[in-house]
This record gives sequence, C-alpha cells and structure tokens, in this order.
Amino acid sequence: MASILRSLPSRALRSAPLARSLATHAPAPSSTEIPRRSRQEIAEIYNTPLLDLIFRAASVHRQNHDPSKVQLCTLLSIKTGGCTEDCSYCSQSSRHNTATKASKLLDIEPVLAAARQAKENGSTRFCMGAAWRDLAGRKSGFERILKMVTEVRGMGMEVCTTLGMLSPDQAKRLKEAGLTAYNHNLDTSREFYPKVITTRTYDERLETISSVRDAGISVCSGGILGLGESDEDRVGLIYEVSHMPEHPESFPVNALVPIAGTPLEKNDPVSVHTLARTIATARICLPKTIIRLAAGRITLDETQQAMCFMAGANAVFTGEQMLTTPCSPWEEDKAMMARWGLSGMRSFEQEGVKRKEADRIESNNLAKEQAAVQASA
Repeated sequence: MASILRSLPSRALRSAPLARSLATHAPAPSSTEIPRRSRQEIAEIYNTPLLDLIFRAASVHRQNHDPSKVQLCTLLSIKTGGCTEDCSYCSQSSRHNTATKASKLLDIEPVLAAARQAKENGSTRFCMGAAWRDLAGRKSGFERILKMVTEVRGMGMEVCTTLGMLSPDQAKRLKEAGLTAYNHNLDTSREFYPKVITTRTYDERLETISSVRDAGISVCSGGILGLGESDEDRVGLIYEVSHMPEHPESFPVNALVPIAGTPLEKNDPVSVHTLARTIATARICLPKTIIRLAAGRITLDETQQAMCFMAGANAVFTGEQMLTTPCSPWEEDKAMMARWGLSGMRSFEQEGVKRKEADRIESNNLAKEQAAVQASA
C-alpha cells in the first residue's frame, strides 16, 4: 500500500489544513485539538479530488496513529428484536415485518463464552448490543448487563455497549462496572435524520452522548451511508460529530445492508468511493479518532477495503456476525491484515481511552502486583 500512496498526486501535499474555528455550537477546542471547521470547510474537504483526498487523509493518519495497527472488535447481540423504535434501516424494529424475531436478554455465561472466543481470535474490544429504546423498566436486565461488563473487563478486554438512550445515573453505573465505550450513532445529518427515524429526536441522541461523556466513558458515534442521504448530509454528520465538546474516541462508518421488510429494503448499495471519501474526510476532521469500517464491509472485496484503510480507517468488526447482519470471519480478516502488514492494536492503546481508563488500569496493575507478591511469599 505504501507504494500506491507514493504514486498519488503530489498536489495533495500542498492542501494545507483549514484553520478557521467556530465561535458557537461547541466549546472552544483546547490548544492541542485541531480547530473546528465550518460546514462549508468540511464540504470543501469532502469534494476534493478523491486521490488527493485519500493522500491527505493518509498523511493525517500517520501523524496521529501507528499506521501498522488495526483495532479488532467483535459485536454480539445480547437482546435481539422487538424494539419499539422505527429506525427505517433496522430489522429489529417491531414496526417492520422482517425475519428477525424478538428474543430475551441472554444469560451471562453465553456472553462470556463469546467474549472469550473473541479474545482468543485477537479481538481486543468486545461490544454488546441490546435492541431497546432505553432501559426504563429493565432493572433486572440492567443488573445482568452490569455483571457482563464487569466480567468481560476482567478478561483484560475493552468493553462497549449499545443499549439505546441512557440517563446520567445509568451511564455512571456502567462506568463503575468497567465500561470502556458506549456506542450511540447519530446515523446521518440533523436535517436528514427525521426521514430515517421519527421515534427519537436528534437532540435526544446527543443527550445520551452527553451523559456518557460526563460519566467518563469513551464515546463511539458515527453513521450509516446509503440511507438515501446526499453528500451534504454526509458532510453534516461529520460536522455534528466534530463539533461535540470533545471528538469521539471512535467513529463507525456503516454501509447500509438493505434488509427485506424494512422501508429501505430497495435502497441501492453505497459505492466504495463514497465510503472512502467519507472516511477520508472524517480522518482529516477527527485526526485522533479511531475510524471503524463497520456494517457492510463484507460486501467489499480486498482491494476496496484496502482503499478504505488507505483513506484512514483503522478498526473493523470481525467475527461471524454483527448484530443481525453478516460479518467477515476472524481467520479471513487475520489473513488479510497479515497480507497488508497490519497487526492488532492492544486493549487500551488508543490515546483517549488510555487517558480515561488510567486510574482503573493503574489500580488493576497494583492488584496484580500485590497478588503476585502474596503468591510468592
């Protein structure tokens, strides 16, 4: 891939970073954070000739990340179907007539067995998803999930959940249990969002993200391409995410997998060029964020995936399945990454995660040292 990058047009090197920041919409960035760009500036980046854009994004990536590392994550549905939301892309909505059937929350042991398998196969982040609008009235289920979080964290893995909307107290309890990150995607731009979902507002999503961030949990928030949105909406998504009080730890880029029975079942697949353009723009605007090539990756061949990684992606979901859609198996992914010269990122290696988890990591290390001393006494 390095030889391909070297052959790209040299004029990309002359594309200087845009420096103007907004006076409103978000707190001023710290001295170490890249200035926040206006929507027009992000659009100008997005519309850069593709090879120039990828070259520039690759340069930003190498300035802020180890280009030889990729984060391997595994996602498990711990409660499938029966959701009361009307997300038009989702097979788990009770409002759509799909093949996905509602099931109860899994018991703890099958989840831990899946986490152990994921760790054995090289995943360092284990994500658990439940098809709920929120946790209201789910006291016993929430207690079970807290136990899952604690046990998976005890394996030395990063732990992520996506459970719908959270209150500040629920976010605090997840943090205390050992949660590393919380996924709550914005999905698309503020303007296009009402055409995709009507049962939850954009600001409600931002409120949950605020509760997560205030609890000291890393924020994972991205979007879905192929919903029928325009390039302007993709720019709008990156604008919203890049103007959060702090950039998210990770930004998943999903390609819609049309599912029979959902309102978007006949949507055309998004092109790899749109995926790469979105990833590259996000990399430039979110330089320290992990960008995860997520749902829909299985539809891309190896060359297309390589383009996305050259554009700045540095994480994937791997395993047999992502919630209700297929995923690339571990062995295939490990072989592909080996061909590219990439190796797996360690748990808690990302800068933002390391900072937020420093106290707990130090406490765990001290406990291990004390246990070792006692064992040798």
